Amino acid sequence: MNRVYILGGAQTDFERNWTKEGKGMVALLKEAMSDGLADAGISFDDIKALNVENRIACFVGNFIAEKYVDQGHLGAFLTEIDQAFYGVPSARYEAACASSSVAIDAAVTKIRSAEYDVCIIIGWELMKTVDSKTGGDYLGRAAYYTKEGKGIDLPFPQLFGKLADETLRKYPQLDEKRYMDSLARISVINYSNAKKNPLAQTRHWFMNFDQACMRGTNTNPFIGGRLAVSDASQVTDGAAVVVMCSEKYAKERGMQCKPILKGYGHRVAPILFNKKIEESAQNPYLLPWTRQTILDAYHRSGLTVENIDVFETHDCFTSSEYMAISAFGLTEPGKEYEAIESGMIEFGGSKPINPSGGLIGCGHPVGATGARMLLDLYKQVSSQAGFYQVKNVKNAMMLNLGGSATTNYAYIIGIE
Repeated sequence: MNRVYILGGAQTDFERNWTKEGKGMVALLKEAMSDGLADAGISFDDIKALNVENRIACFVGNFIAEKYVDQGHLGAFLTEIDQAFYGVPSARYEAACASSSVAIDAAVTKIRSAEYDVCIIIGWELMKTVDSKTGGDYLGRAAYYTKEGKGIDLPFPQLFGKLADETLRKYPQLDEKRYMDSLARISVINYSNAKKNPLAQTRHWFMNFDQACMRGTNTNPFIGGRLAVSDASQVTDGAAVVVMCSEKYAKERGMQCKPILKGYGHRVAPILFNKKIEESAQNPYLLPWTRQTILDAYHRSGLTVENIDVFETHDCFTSSEYMAISAFGLTEPGKEYEAIESGMIEFGGSKPINPSGGLIGCGHPVGATGARMLLDLYKQVSSQAGFYQVKNVKNAMMLNLGGSATTNYAYIIGIE
């Protein structure tokens, strides 16, 4: 199968509120696409020429624009960016918070099978068009809505609060205070990393350990079981673009040492959270499908956790990042606190997680998150991450979850 190279990309400033700016979906797409193509060295004239030869396609990741902006048929809206996209194959891909990871998967498949030489992925979501309660209800459709979302205030905080509860139940040797302190440290690490990222939503926010531990207060109220506001990712507007190509195209352009996709994993768990817990009762991992996704990516890449220099993970809530630590293989399941307390996952640690700030710090425009993660892997392995660049990165890994860890995607990017 053909190698898949990454040419570049861009993300919008996740701090922005596009509705308050009086801008909508088309403005978001135009800005993100223009910046992403410029970074990748692709012009609109290049797109026209590639389209004549049927060598290019576009892949749009979005979860639920039908609710947030009253619009479907999203693949067709790339034609509103520029006439260069007239005739270019494009379609929308959806898998809740892993929507743009599905789009990436489709693009990778097309390049590996030599159907196209250039694939453009754009993931996006505009979420600040509604109030938080309405938005929470919309997001409930990433779960089994009639059983886990309908009529429930903030259903996903509730589900990931249950994940925290189940972590303590499954690993009785884990002291509750140690666990909750570990979740607070995860939050602080992500907020701290976000301050280094000029496009992060919370780069001007402040969070220290004492504040993160003050759950249940007026400034840090509970939102789902044991989890408080400090444990949650942000409601975010934004888009991310990644441009991929075949080895043939890379050689045509004389490109050297571009990052390549080395491995991937994709698994789907039972959609009901309680079914996940029932099915994993005899497994040492709380979410074994997530662990298997990681193992699949390692196997396909020929790498192990020792080879990975930096991670981007789906910290929609601190409880999901905690779970991911053992899924990556950084500790045994139930002992994730060891990686947190030792400083391993901090920016200067041996295995940093979310130098971008992650979903908690950088932001979480749902349909854009997978593409944003992949873009940050690209930045790290190509030494283009600026102030949040980790030293000596050769291989980087991401984990993107859809729903309550129902859809699981992992990608590994590295230098040849």
